[in-house]
Amino acid sequence: MKHQLEHCIGSRLRSLSRTADGEIRKVLGEHKISESQMTILFALHEMGRVDQGKVGEVLCLERSTVSRNNKLLEKQHLLSRSAEYRPEIELTGRGLDLVKALIAEWEKAMDVLVGQLQKDGINSLKMLESRRH
Repeated sequence: MKHQLEHCIGSRLRSLSRTADGEIRKVLGEHKISESQMTILFALHEMGRVDQGKVGEVLCLERSTVSRNNKLLEKQHLLSRSAEYRPEIELTGRGLDLVKALIAEWEKAMDVLVGQLQKDGINSLKMLESRRH
């Protein structure tokens, strides 16, 4: 089967990712954190105190990515990290306050994106994700 360049799935997914990233950047506004950092904070909100490596596993992030972002979040006093060989991390009070402030705005961004994708688009994403593993 011959494929057309304009139908490149990788290119189309990257374009969708940029659209989603744009909506999330609106949420982050002046908070001076990245989308990856927000995701880590949200995960910690759900998981509580946890081994740093577990966050990477759950979010499918490389160990170095998690470590780098955690150091930046720690500098901003948004998370704390134990001094153990395999450090445990958790939200600080400031981190929890930020997560609570971001959740409502993040929900609005998700409403926009879900509205754009509609049910068929969401189901297609779920199907692609299920086949990834």
